[in-house]
Amino acid sequence: MSDLVVAGVTMKFGGLVALSSVNLTVEKGKIQALIGPNGSGKTTLFNVITGFYKPTAGSVRFCGTEIAGSPPHVICRIGIARTFQNIKLFNEMTVLENIMVGSHHRGSTEFFGTVFNLRSARQEERATEESALEILEFLKLVDARHQLPKHLPYGQQRLVELGRALASQPETLLLDEPTAGMNDQEIVVLMDYIDRIHEQGCTIFLVEHHMKLVMQVSHHITVLNFGEKIAEGTPAEIQENQKVVEAYLGTGAGY
Repeated sequence: MSDLVVAGVTMKFGGLVALSSVNLTVEKGKIQALIGPNGSGKTTLFNVITGFYKPTAGSVRFCGTEIAGSPPHVICRIGIARTFQNIKLFNEMTVLENIMVGSHHRGSTEFFGTVFNLRSARQEERATEESALEILEFLKLVDARHQLPKHLPYGQQRLVELGRALASQPETLLLDEPTAGMNDQEIVVLMDYIDRIHEQGCTIFLVEHHMKLVMQVSHHITVLNFGEKIAEGTPAEIQENQKVVEAYLGTGAGY
């Protein structure tokens, strides 16, 4: 069964058509990229998929279930997590606490148990912390667990946001321009993490402008321009597609 199916999605903001009848499928177990010029509708589509926008028309189905118009916390609970183009961390919470927040939807302790510090609540908190520490170990951020994210280098802040998304144990992970603001060394590190996360069975759908990363990690690429899908295919097919070259890649692009 396909993991994520977008069918005929249109998104209008007043007279502006940000997405026009977009169709795409992200197959389970794949790494898929969404590329296109600035303003082509990529982040808007991510916002529709993750419940931040309700589409004007169309359908979004995840593992056979309609999710278009569902709130973000419901979509996260069923197995879709995301990062953001602009880092959205809780800068007055520690790195460890930021990661723990990502798993809040999996908790079963009710308000009463938390307020009165019942054993079940304490056990759940310990389990959440242990899980968060495992993620920090994976990301090589354990030593920074008690620091505030705003005091970390930018590349590590990006990894904290990635870790928070992983804490929800997603089946499908959406990465919105994960390399934005990173230097070359940080991008190489991120590429390795994307491969390792995928190897653990997670489907990955990413918006990205760094074409070397896109071409190296993606199995399939979809291209948007002015809110419309203009092409899709393998990295090799996209590089040879004249519409994509003219609209986005340009001639002489190197990967």
